[in-house]
Formats: sequence, structure tokens, C-alpha cells
Amino acid sequence: MSAVDLNRLPRGVTAIHDAADTRVRDYFGLTDVALRRTLEPRAGLYIAESAKVIARAVGAGHRMRSLLLAPRWLDDLAELVAACANDGVPVYVAAAEVIQQMTGFHLHRGALASMHRPVLPAAVDLLGGAHRVLVLEDIVDHTNVGALFRSAAALGADAVMVTPRCADPLYRRSIRVSMGTVFQVPWTRLSHWPQDVELLRGHGFVVAACTLAPDAMTLTSLASRPPPRLALVLGTEGDGLSDRTQAAADLSVAIPMAGGVDSLNVAAAGAVLLWALRSRSAQF
Repeated sequence: MSAVDLNRLPRGVTAIHDAADTRVRDYFGLTDVALRRTLEPRAGLYIAESAKVIARAVGAGHRMRSLLLAPRWLDDLAELVAACANDGVPVYVAAAEVIQQMTGFHLHRGALASMHRPVLPAAVDLLGGAHRVLVLEDIVDHTNVGALFRSAAALGADAVMVTPRCADPLYRRSIRVSMGTVFQVPWTRLSHWPQDVELLRGHGFVVAACTLAPDAMTLTSLASRPPPRLALVLGTEGDGLSDRTQAAADLSVAIPMAGGVDSLNVAAAGAVLLWALRSRSAQF
């Protein structure tokens, strides 16, 4: 679409010519992780990228604040644009170079949406009917968080819980890597960790610390007789689980390794553990 076309836009669509236009402030500096960690939670927003991810967020009941797209995507995303116009959601269109100046990266996936953050459920509300819960302790890489949510969705986890210092599952990269499954798997952020091990135990969960401890039982052994309700706790990249968490857990479990390898990436380990210890009630 040419510059002339930006003056002949569909109903509800506004052209943005200046990357510093305050109407699109939600999209400023999206590559600055420190900024997004501060801005997004404080402003009650997160950023969803691509039409598919945006559709999953809206389908999960999340409310859109605004939509930003490059002109060439207006036709392909006509239904989404029309839905925004009907709901009174601002739609902004800007040339690719303006979007890159604004966000700090080249937009490949057509659209960005600024979304209102949902209110997270209480942990107790996720545990009642759950059989498999994944707990992420202080995992700092957004890619790993997103990959773990995708595994949780694919391999039958009923809920994911993240500790106070864990990376944000609603950070743009986490959402993208999860393929939007962060909107599918019930999750919340725990307030008091590792004290909340007692919360899990009080709801009938066996809490398994996933570690390299020499006295850990093998995954093969645990999978042979998995408990009906199991919470798998995965630790931060590099250091793994804290000593306090390992001491509080009911048991430790390790994935047997070959080839002189001592461990897997935390996202890969989570997938292996979830598959081996999947609940009989999970539908595949």
C-alpha cells in the first residue's frame, strides 16, 4: 500500500506517520526487556504478536487495547480490523520503517496488539481438579518459559505456576514461543515460594523436585508408579532448584542420561518429564 493509500483507510483505522506518536506508546521499545518488565505489568498490558496469537488471546477472553499493523496486512487481516472497529478498539497502520523505529524490530508477523492483562486466578482455584501441575522456579529466559507452556499444553499439564522471580509468561517472546498456549493453560504466579509447597501438598499433590541430586530417583522409576496428583518443580537455568525447594519437596527426580551429558535444557527436560509422567486422565 502506498503513502496515498494511508489517507484512504477503512473505518476505524488511523495512519501513524511519526514513530514517537503518543497514541501508540504501548508499542515503544519492545526489544528492551528491562523496560517491558517494568512497563507492561505496571500499565496492565502485554503485547501479542501475529494474527493467530491475537485470535487466541481474544478467544481466551482477553480484551484488546489497540491493534498496530503494516499497511500490506490490511486486506489479509480485514476480519480482525472490522471486529476491532465494531468493538471500538483503535487500529493503527504505519509504514514498516515507522513500526521498526517505534518498536525496535522489523514486524514479520503482520500485526501487534496491545492487550489488557487479565486478573490471575488464585492458586487454590487451579488445584481442585488438577492432576499434573508444573511449577517454574525463577526461570529467567522468556524463550524457555514459552516453550514450557507449549509442552504443558501439548502433554496434558492441568496448570502452570510461576514463582515470584520467574520471567513473565505474557512477555511478547514467551507468548510467541508458546504459540499462544499461554492463553490455553491455566496459570498463576505464586506469592510465597517455597512456602507454597505446603499449599500443593495440602491439596494432595506429591511435590517432585527435578534435580541432578545424587540421591534422586530416576524418572524411569517414578514413571513406573506415578502418583495420582503430581507437581513437577523445574529450576532456573544454570543453578537449578534452590536448596530450600529441594529440602521442602517430597522427592527428587532425575532424567537418566547417556553420552556423558549431565543435563538437558530446562524446556527440553520439562517436555520429557511431562510426557513420562502424564496423567492417565489426560486426553491425547
